[in-house]
Amino acid sequence: MKIAIIGGGISGLATAFYIAKARPDIEITLFEKEEKLGGKMKTQEVEDFLFEAGSNGFLSNKPDTLELVKQSGCDDILIRSHDSARKRFIYKDFLCPLPESPKAFLLSPLISFSGKVRVACEFFVPPKKDNSDETLQAFGYRRVGKEMSDVFLDAMVAGIFASTPNKISVNAAFPAVVKLEQEYGGLFRGMLAKKKKEAGPGGVLMSFEKGVSQFIERLSNAFKIEIKTNCSVVTLEIKETKYSVKANHQEMLFDKVILSIPAFECAHLLQNIDSSIATQLRNIEYSPISIVGFGYNDLAHDLEGFGLLTTTSAQKEILGVLWDSSIFNNRAPLNKKSVRVMIGGQRNPTLALKSDAELIEIAKKGIQETMAVSTAPDVIFVERYEKGIPNYTVGHNAKMTKLFDEIKEYKGLYLSSNAYFGVGLNDCVSNSKKCAHKVIEEINSSLF
Repeated sequence: MKIAIIGGGISGLATAFYIAKARPDIEITLFEKEEKLGGKMKTQEVEDFLFEAGSNGFLSNKPDTLELVKQSGCDDILIRSHDSARKRFIYKDFLCPLPESPKAFLLSPLISFSGKVRVACEFFVPPKKDNSDETLQAFGYRRVGKEMSDVFLDAMVAGIFASTPNKISVNAAFPAVVKLEQEYGGLFRGMLAKKKKEAGPGGVLMSFEKGVSQFIERLSNAFKIEIKTNCSVVTLEIKETKYSVKANHQEMLFDKVILSIPAFECAHLLQNIDSSIATQLRNIEYSPISIVGFGYNDLAHDLEGFGLLTTTSAQKEILGVLWDSSIFNNRAPLNKKSVRVMIGGQRNPTLALKSDAELIEIAKKGIQETMAVSTAPDVIFVERYEKGIPNYTVGHNAKMTKLFDEIKEYKGLYLSSNAYFGVGLNDCVSNSKKCAHKVIEEINSSLF
């Protein structure tokens, strides 16, 4: 049995790990077009500062990623965020702490008294009568009111998806929130009920001593498969009962193929196999985003907290600022500080594709306007993604259900990436585990 996994990001690696763990007798070949594994999970060291090109970690409230870390022997490099990083800020017309308690919310100047009353009235808002999909904005306006949505939900979705409430499906992006309304009749009712059932905190942000690339490297060495880097797959074809993979002028045959690459890259490979599936993949929207990192040898700002997110109404060119050196150890040398600025997204898509020089100036301006910091950075890091984070539009879940039903027609062909059912690291690992189990089940059942 030979399996090809195309894509060496966390989804591809995790899928390979779980298959190899369950069936070490299976021959697995993983193809990665870049020199290094990890995809957007990439840590760049610049003059002893560590900058993440994408995600900086994962929440510990879901078990799968922690399980993968332990099973791959990476416990010793796992670190938790500082407690002070729980403090977060929103920039509306001014910088203000995100309320961490009901009392803090009542005293917060982020929304008016009438806006707070409207939030309190959520307890009496009847649940939606059907399960139809809706935008996060429509959901928020309906349940907690316009003001709460335009400040808190707007900032939140910018930070997680680089999107806006009116351009993202609440059902696809925040299924747990929708489930609260469906099961308990409302958000407050649901949270109160869950609080009685579940003791303990809601999870801590975790990462790795030398950044996420350290985990990727250790994970890739935790099991034995053939890994081909600098190896672009140019064509994928069906030849009788096998799949033909052509990469670097070489053709190889496999019994099964797992596509762990972005949807638009899948579309290219599947165009000649099934043009309808390719079109569906090509239609999955992505948000462009750029990351600008600054390292400071001497910065007066204490950076006490996680960072800040801006609202659309603030009309700033940046989505937010992560105070990296205050979140995790080792992101900046001793007595030095670092931040990362997010630019673009669905709010300002064209800004993400500006030149490095322009992005740096936008980041400097954004920091000055939101944090009153005009200190010139001593170290600079820039990363841009024309197609960065999948943007789950209204109808996404139904479209993905249809897509996955159609892909079943091609025995031995699987999709496993963040384009379908969750963009975060926890989602990628969880979905990779499910994909691996499905592959193993099908292999085992074929033996009987």
